Amino acid sequence: MEYMTVSEVSREFEVSTRMLRYYEKKGLIQSSKKEDYAYRIYDENAVRRLQLIIVMRKLRVPLKQILLMMEQEKSAAALEILKENLNELEEEAAALEVIRNILKSFIEGLSDSIHLKNCLDVLDNQELLTLSRTLCLSKHKLKEEPTMKELNEASEVLENKMDARIVLLPPCTVAAYHYIGESPEETAGDVMDQFVQESKLYERKPDARMFGFNHPNPSDSRDYYGYEIWITIPDDMEIPDNLTKKSFAGGLYAAHAIDFPNFHEWKTLAKWVEENEKYDANYSELGEEIMGGALEEHLNWVYSSHLRWPENGIDGKLDLLLPIKLKE
Repeated sequence: MEYMTVSEVSREFEVSTRMLRYYEKKGLIQSSKKEDYAYRIYDENAVRRLQLIIVMRKLRVPLKQILLMMEQEKSAAALEILKENLNELEEEAAALEVIRNILKSFIEGLSDSIHLKNCLDVLDNQELLTLSRTLCLSKHKLKEEPTMKELNEASEVLENKMDARIVLLPPCTVAAYHYIGESPEETAGDVMDQFVQESKLYERKPDARMFGFNHPNPSDSRDYYGYEIWITIPDDMEIPDNLTKKSFAGGLYAAHAIDFPNFHEWKTLAKWVEENEKYDANYSELGEEIMGGALEEHLNWVYSSHLRWPENGIDGKLDLLLPIKLKE
């Protein structure tokens, strides 16, 4: 039986080590320690499961349903799950087809109007209104045997159809914790979770928020990286010795909400900013080792940490925040 290290799997399948750990935590895959071997490894079964997860995610199947498919011994459960997702996709495709046909009919009407040098009044144009009312819906059909390349392209097209929000983060005081080593996000998160619980932060600051960023970023040249977490606190609040109080200047950000752990959508957000006509990226001068000043905000994290409800669940939400500025 062949084995692959976490780093090898991350490179081979282009998924982050953070995503792999998340899949492990939720019971989707499992790594192990091999005797006289320094790193955690995946066996053939774990790699096959990961391949299935990657394909199912590109088919837009939620992680909860993927886990259910893997837990069921019989294929009937998988069949029902895939049928359910196909029905949802067909409904979405039909809705998109309606929009497509309406736009097409209006374009044709406008083109004819321009050709005849007439003024097009969409409110009174009976031909367009009739066309809109009598649209013929057509089923969206995939090729019988789509290749992985086609699936990747389709997935990329859907992911790129995103739109970002523009948000202004105000200046604030934060309690910070930084950890470098194995599973840095979880380690830093556990420390901050304890701080929120013991300080009853939510009662003192109901609008408290949690931000995080790589520090330093993962790299092929090393087997470790770091993560730093900030929790917004009252300016005069005393914090434990293991935390650091910092001032955050705030700023303008492009925000995009994702389902955890779809961090590959950072590329989509960066592309959106790059192609934006109004804004430029405003990366930190401190460099790429801290994500260039970009942040990840786990939505409602302080609230759920304090009250233990709602649970983050397997598909928790978070905002990707990329610093921007108006074009000069």
